[in-house]
Parts: sequence; C-alpha cells; structure tokens
Amino acid sequence: MTETISTSTTGAPRAASTDLAAETDQRAIDTLRFLAADMVQAANSGHPGMPMGAAPMAWTLWSRHLRHDPASPDWADRDRFVLSAGHGSALLYGLLHIFGYDLPEAELRRFRQVGSQTPGHPEFGHTAGVECTTGPLGQGLTMAVGMALAERMANARFPDITGHHTYAIVGDGCLMEGISHEAGSFAGHLGLGNLIVLWDDNDITIDGGVGRSCGDDQLARFAAYGWHTEAVIDGNDVEAIDAAITRAKADPRPSFIAVRTVIGFGAPGVEGTSKAHGSPLGPELLTRTKEIFGWTEPDFGVPADVRAACAAIAGRGAEARAEWDGAFAAFEAANPDAAAEWRRTHARELPRGVAEALASVPADKPRATRVASQACLNALFPVMPELVGGSADLAGSTGTAAGDPVTAGDYANRAIAFGIREFGMAAILNGMSLHGGFRVFGSTFLVFADYLRPALRLSALMKQPVIYVLTHDSIAVGEDGPTHQPVEHVESLRIIPGVQVLRPADDAETAEAWRMALSRTDGPTALILSRQNLPQLDPARHNPSATVEIVATGSEVHLAEAVAEGLRGDGYNVGVVSPLDRTRYAPSAGATRVSIEAGVTAGWDGIVDLAIGLDDFGTCGPGGEVLAHHGFTTDAVLSRVRSHLRSAEGR
Repeated sequence: MTETISTSTTGAPRAASTDLAAETDQRAIDTLRFLAADMVQAANSGHPGMPMGAAPMAWTLWSRHLRHDPASPDWADRDRFVLSAGHGSALLYGLLHIFGYDLPEAELRRFRQVGSQTPGHPEFGHTAGVECTTGPLGQGLTMAVGMALAERMANARFPDITGHHTYAIVGDGCLMEGISHEAGSFAGHLGLGNLIVLWDDNDITIDGGVGRSCGDDQLARFAAYGWHTEAVIDGNDVEAIDAAITRAKADPRPSFIAVRTVIGFGAPGVEGTSKAHGSPLGPELLTRTKEIFGWTEPDFGVPADVRAACAAIAGRGAEARAEWDGAFAAFEAANPDAAAEWRRTHARELPRGVAEALASVPADKPRATRVASQACLNALFPVMPELVGGSADLAGSTGTAAGDPVTAGDYANRAIAFGIREFGMAAILNGMSLHGGFRVFGSTFLVFADYLRPALRLSALMKQPVIYVLTHDSIAVGEDGPTHQPVEHVESLRIIPGVQVLRPADDAETAEAWRMALSRTDGPTALILSRQNLPQLDPARHNPSATVEIVATGSEVHLAEAVAEGLRGDGYNVGVVSPLDRTRYAPSAGATRVSIEAGVTAGWDGIVDLAIGLDDFGTCGPGGEVLAHHGFTTDAVLSRVRSHLRSAEGR
C-alpha cells in the first residue's frame, strides 16, 4: 500500500517504509485482504469487512508468533489458532493458502460452494489447519479456553513434550454473547497464561455501530476476570501488535488484547460501516479499492515475495516440529511406558481393563442410575487416566465427583469445577476434546441441557466424543416442580443428528451405556440418568415371539415390566424391550407395540401403535405422587393398554 493512500486507523497518513521486511509485511497483509475480497466476490456471498480490517493482526500473529507446520497440521505440540469470529472465514482460508496448507487456489475460488474445502464458516475435519468449527459467536473463544486448559493439564502429565499456546481472534459479537462471560471468568480463575485473545475492535455489528446495543468497557471487564489486558490503538501497526503479543506471552495470566481496526479497511464509502460486514464489495468497488492500494496482482494472486516469506516461516515451523519429534524420541527412550500411554490416549484407544472395571459395578440392590454411573466412573478412573471432567456445580447430585479439582496452581488433577456455567462447560469440553489426549465428560440436570444445547450441537457437528451426563431424568424429580422436570428434553436431544442418547434402566444398563459412550470416537453421547432408585431388572425380559411388545427406556422400564405381568394374566404373550438407544430398537414383527416414557410422545409416532407419555408440563409434589397424578402407575397404564388392545381386537 503506497504512502499517498495509506492511512492508519487513527486517520493519520502512514509513511512508506524503506525496510524490505516491512514492505513484505504490508504486501502479505494486502494479499490477505484481497484474497478475502476476491473469495467473497466470486461467491457473491460472505463477509469481506472483517478480513480486510483484521488482516494485519492475523498476519503478525501467524508470521511472528504462531508455532505451526503446514506440512504437519496435526502436530500435537503446535500452537492452536481459533478464529472465533468465524464469519471472517475468508481470512483464515487466505492464511492457510499462503502458508502452504493443503488449500489450493482452486478451493479459494470455490468459496461457499457445495463440496468445497472453503465453507462459509470454518468446519473442523473439513479443511486442513482448521482447529474447530466456528461461526456461532462466542463458542470459538470458549473452545480456545478448553484447548488452553487441556494443554496445561497435559503439560502437568507430560512436561517434557507439551508446551504450546492457544490464540484466538474474537469480534464484538463473540464478546456480546453471554458465553464469553463464562469463558472469561473460568479462564481467569484457572490462570490460563497460555491463552492469548486478540479482539478485532472495529465497533461495528450487522445492524450498525456497537454503541446501539453495548457500552461495555471490555478491557476493564477482562481485567476483572484476572486477565492481562492492553490495547493497540492502530490495527495496522504490525510492530505494536507484535510487541503486545510478546508481552502477553511473558505474562502468567491469560491475555486479552484490544486491537482497534476498521471494518472493510480501504474500501471507499464502505469502510467503517456495517455495509462491509456481510455483502460482497461488488466488482466496481473492489476494482476501485485495488487501484487505491496500488494492487496489480490478478484475482486470487499472491506476490512472489509473499510466497517466499511464507515458505521461510513454514520452514521454521517444520524445524520446530522436527525438534519436538526429537524431544519425543528422547522422552520415549527414557519413559517407554509413559510414551505408550501418550500415544494410546491421543489415538483414543481404550486401555485394557475397561470391560473388567465396568463388570465390577455391583447390581445388588435398587438404586438410582446416577449412583450407578458414579460407581462406573469410580471403577474407570484407575484404568483411564485420560478420563477427565466435572459438572456445572452439581457433582454430588449428578454422580460425577472425581476428586480434587484442577486449580491455577495444580493442573494435574482430573476433576474440573466448571461452576454454574452449563454452556461454557460444554464448549470448553469441545475444546479439550479437540486438543487431544483426553476423554472428557460434563454433567448437569437434564432440564438444563437447554443451556448447553448449542455446544452439544457443535460436539455432534465436529464429531467429538464428549460425554454428557444428564441426570434427574423425568417428572419423578418431584418437589422442584415443572421448572426442573424435563418432559421434552430426551426427545429434543434425540433429534440432533449424530448425538447418541442412552437412557439406562438399571446398573447393568448403566455400565453398558458407559461402555458404549467410551467406545464411540466419532460423536457425543448423552447419558440420561435417574434421580430416584430403580430396581435391578431381569436381563431376559425380551420375548421375540411376543404378540404385545412394550418398549420403554430408563426410569419407566420397571413400570413396563409390571404392566407386562398384568397383561400376561389376561392371557397375552408379552415382551418388554429396553433399547437403551431408541435408534437401535427393532420392533418384533406382527406385535402390537406400546411405548412408555415419562415425557413427550413425539418421536414415538410410526414406531409404536400406542404411545403413553406426557405432552404437558409436570406438577410440583413428591416424585411418586407426581408420577401417579400424571398416570404413570401400573393400574393406570394397564387400563390404557387394555383399552387399546380391546379396540384393536374389535371388542
């Protein structure tokens, strides 16, 4: 960018530099700006403004600080980079392209097209170098917190081979979303000094200026969380951004750097306005902007000196990765068992002894499946050191106590005190799972799955094997009343693609549910557990020759058993099926099918002939009385089933 048209974010002219490195910096920054603008223009869709304004901070970070090797994008000890403002995906794709990741120009030209490697928002597992799926604002920031926590916990276990930073670029939208408070508070409390967040402070949202809806002092806010904070007043000042990141890396606290930028920088009539946010510049304005910048490269062009500079930087990354390979080899030679454990956990292979541990859980008396789940965890912990997690301040109630929690001074423990932050907990777990080396779980009451649902959805979208322990599974919660009694929640989880929903009925099924959850490595599992005691059931209850088949899950299976006994007294050949996972239920051919579940009947249509459930909210009162009030007793259900069978038989 030439002296005559170059202005800083403060409005002052920026002098042309005679420093060759600075000239290359500027050409690389402008390359990122116009790659993004070209992508959006080619697609006639997307967000050019954020990349054009944030390119200097992204280039500074990637060229001077981020430790990465494009030839080995999954290198375990690489620095992580999260573009939390995922609508600016064109900026990330430009970075990946110029640094030599497997993202050729042809894919940039297919931005936002079906089957391309450049979807509208970054998608984990779809594009090499993308660390997580972002776009739902605030979740990227929170996953970065999870990655940083996982690194600190891994460093406590494997200090010889673990030591990296997590960086994130966030926007105003990320900071307005409530999850940013959960993430910021949690990271500050745990002193995650390996986390550095850069704020693209452009003062613009889709509807206009930030001041329309938000007047927060973000620096004061993050300082109050216990973060190191500072501001860069000119978002085009590479040296100032570089110095701020350098100071952040030296600070033992997580760092928040406000970088003042101009959205759509350099585009006449559009820069600094919401017009730059979500629409292409248009061919005429894009051409004019390139002329103002003195940009003569063809569309999607990358200058030779920029490619050479990026190749050199990538070479340094390859050297760093090779050094780590050497460190790992030395570690493995000195500690073969520990190295084997590291390899196993990063491959998500289960250790020996899992089946035996789960088989040791006694099934000797009635108890709640949340209690049985805690027994499973207690049996698993000694054989699975990588199994870590906690609860949203409900460990005792959800059966997820895991010993002393991780603290800012001790990351070696396995328990995580997430506090009352369900959404934050789930997104942090996603970040930890993405980091690798751990199998993670988090817990809360089933009714509060509503608070974490957006992050659970991303668990499924990213195919991360996060385990959600969701207890107090029905109106049997009782006295807490309808606010705490889940009726629609089991079904609402079942409809999320890729979520395995397991609702065990006794100790044996709870152990099997944990086995299924741990054996799955390509998606999340929700364990739906009871508050109330449940009897241990006869494993031979299924009758494949039944003419009447009652299918029930979890807390209602013992009720189904009692109803079946009554029908057998009437002369019917009855079987009971507890499918654990409804998607695996295979109805018996020719049987009249009845479902019993203390929740909404939606979802059972087309599966059974009679669905017995509750299509309304619950009632306050003791759990047993609430169940009776809503018709979940043997006599009431038996009466409904008998009536249905008589009607079907024409009697």
